Amino acid sequence: MRPLAGKILNSFILPHLLAAVHRGEKHNHNCALFATLKTRTMSLFKRRKQRAVDSAHLPASLQDETLRFKVIIDSIEDGVVLIDSEGIIQLMNPGAGTICGWAPDEAEGIDVHAVMRLVNEKSELIDESDNPLLQIFSAGEAVRGDDVFLLTRENVLVPITLNVSPLKDDTGKVTAAVAVMSNVSQKRAQEKQRADFISTASHEMRTPVAAIEGYLALALNEKVSTIDNRARNYLEKAHTSTQHLGQLFQDLLTSAKAEDGRLTSHPTVVELGEFLEQLTDDLRLVAERKSLTMEYVTGNSGGAINATRQSAGEHVIRPLYYVYVDADRLREVITNLFDNAVKYTPEGKISVSLTGNEQVAQCSIRDTGPGFPAHWDPKLRIPRGQVVAAASIVSPKY
Repeated sequence: MRPLAGKILNSFILPHLLAAVHRGEKHNHNCALFATLKTRTMSLFKRRKQRAVDSAHLPASLQDETLRFKVIIDSIEDGVVLIDSEGIIQLMNPGAGTICGWAPDEAEGIDVHAVMRLVNEKSELIDESDNPLLQIFSAGEAVRGDDVFLLTRENVLVPITLNVSPLKDDTGKVTAAVAVMSNVSQKRAQEKQRADFISTASHEMRTPVAAIEGYLALALNEKVSTIDNRARNYLEKAHTSTQHLGQLFQDLLTSAKAEDGRLTSHPTVVELGEFLEQLTDDLRLVAERKSLTMEYVTGNSGGAINATRQSAGEHVIRPLYYVYVDADRLREVITNLFDNAVKYTPEGKISVSLTGNEQVAQCSIRDTGPGFPAHWDPKLRIPRGQVVAAASIVSPKY
C-alpha cells in the first residue's frame, strides 16, 4: 500500500498541485493554498516512509503494534498483571505466572485474590486495609508493598515486592490497575546468610575481647598488681580501646538483629531527665579526653536550666519527663549520636538537652563542630568513609 500511495502522489496529485502553483498571479490565493497542501502532504509521506524504514530493522513479530506490545510484556522477568475495576485479571505475563504458579491463560478472567493470595510470613491472609490490591481502588494512588508474601497455587510461601499503579479515565476515576511484582526469595536468603554470619562472628569475637578486657582490668587493679604511672597510662589506653572494640561487636550484633526482625524491645517507665543526667556523666570523660566541654540542659526554650551536676550545696529544680521506652535501645542511640559529635568536633562544646510537654519529650545533642557546607543537600546520604574525608575539607565558617 505504501509504494502504491507514493506512485499516486508522484503521478497524479503532485503534478496537479505544481500546475496550480504556476497558473499565474490572479490565482495567488489558490496557489498559496495548494503550496501549503503540497508541503503538508510531502511531509506526511516522508514520515510514513521513515517509519517503514525504521520498522524494517525490527523482527517481523515486532512490526505489528499488538504483537510488539505482547512481546515486550512477555519478555519482562518481573510479574505484570492487569486488573479491572471488578478485581478480574485481564492480562498476566509469564513472569507473573511463574511467581504465582498459574498459567497466564488460566488466570485471565479469574478474581485476582484467588490467584494472588497475599499473606503474612505465617501464611495468614493480610487484612483488607493492608492489601495493596484493594487499596489501589480506594486510594487512587500508587501503592507499594515491600514486606509482602504470596501463597502460590501449590501453597508455597514466596516473598515478593509489589507495586500497584492505577489507570484512570478522563474524570480521574480508577478504572483498572497494573500490578508489578518481583520474587525476592534469593535476596532474602542472601540477607539471612549475611545476618547469620555477622551474628556468629560477633559472638565469636566478643569472647576473646572480653577476656583481654578482663585481664587488663586486673592489671589496672592496684590490689592485684603494682605498675608505674607510665605503664598504667598505656594499659588504660589499651583497656579503653578494648572496651570500644567490644562495643563495636555489640553494635554489629544489634544491627543484624534489627535487620532480620530478631531485635526485641523491653520498654519500661523511665524518668528521662535522671536517665540523661546519668548518661551524660558516664560520657563526660570521652569529651574531656579531647579537651571538649560538655553540658546538660533541660527545660523548654526561654526557661532552660543548666542541669549539669552542681557542686555541693547547690540545688537545681527541673521538670520531670516520664516516658515509656526501652532504656537500653535509647542509650545506644544517644551514645552513637554523642560519639559522632565528639569525633567531628575538633574544639568547643557538646550540649545534651531535654525539652518537652505533656505529650512529647525531645532529646537533642548539639556540637560546635564545622558541620557540612550550606550548599550540600541535607538529604544527601554519604557513606561513612566519605564523611570522614569530607570533614577535613569543610570550612569552620559552616
